[in-house]
Amino acid sequence: MARIYVGIGSNVERLANVRSAVAALRRHFGTLQLSRVYESEAVGFVGADFYNMVAGFDSPLTIPEVVAVLREIEAGHGRERRGGRFAPRTLDLDLLLYGDRVVEEQGIRVPREEILTCAFVLRPLAEIAPDLRHPENGRTLRELWDGFGWSGQRLMPVDVRL
Repeated sequence: MARIYVGIGSNVERLANVRSAVAALRRHFGTLQLSRVYESEAVGFVGADFYNMVAGFDSPLTIPEVVAVLREIEAGHGRERRGGRFAPRTLDLDLLLYGDRVVEEQGIRVPREEILTCAFVLRPLAEIAPDLRHPENGRTLRELWDGFGWSGQRLMPVDVRL
């Protein structure tokens, strides 16, 4: 059984979609460890602000199986992939970490590179797993967050009940 971390983001009906995504993840994977919700600006395009958070859970599913469940949940929330990588989205579910695995195959990259470059990924991840070591560089998520260069990325906690 692997410990899995998934990034959750939305900038279209963001509160409803984040809440619904958490409910769907619970239905598929059971008990979740959840970070706070953060509001951040769109990165890579001009668009509405996002709500972002991270969920952690244990699952016996393989990486491709987990990704298939995430894509199914996204599709159920009206996610369309034709808008390109940097576009508004109803729901974005990204596999961030799968245990200590390092994988790049079938279009899947784990650990997700945004862990090291995006505050809206690293901060909530470090919040729920501060002592977890990044599988490639060996530093804890707390160390990575403490040394993170903000680069002007605005990130605000939002008081939301899930």
